[in-house]
Amino acid sequence: MATRKQLIFPKYDKVLGQLGENIKLARKRRKLTMIQVAERADISRSTLHLIELGNPSVAMGAYFNVLRVLGLQDDFLKLAADDTLGRKLEDIRLLK
Repeated sequence: MATRKQLIFPKYDKVLGQLGENIKLARKRRKLTMIQVAERADISRSTLHLIELGNPSVAMGAYFNVLRVLGLQDDFLKLAADDTLGRKLEDIRLLK
């Protein structure tokens, strides 16, 4: 089964690029090489390179494992944690 490339609009592609840059900076701040992080995250160095570019085709689990290696796994819980729109929609429904 062939994997499909994820289509990300250019406006949002920048968000993934920034995530990749943040991961790269976190790795460098810890003075870890790409090989060290890749081995500890059980991914290839080329996959780590794609993560640091913010590539949308990399599995979310690989992103998580890299964050775990860097000690940033709790940041993963912040994704979609503040659902302002969902709460507003729920409030409107409850008022009816």
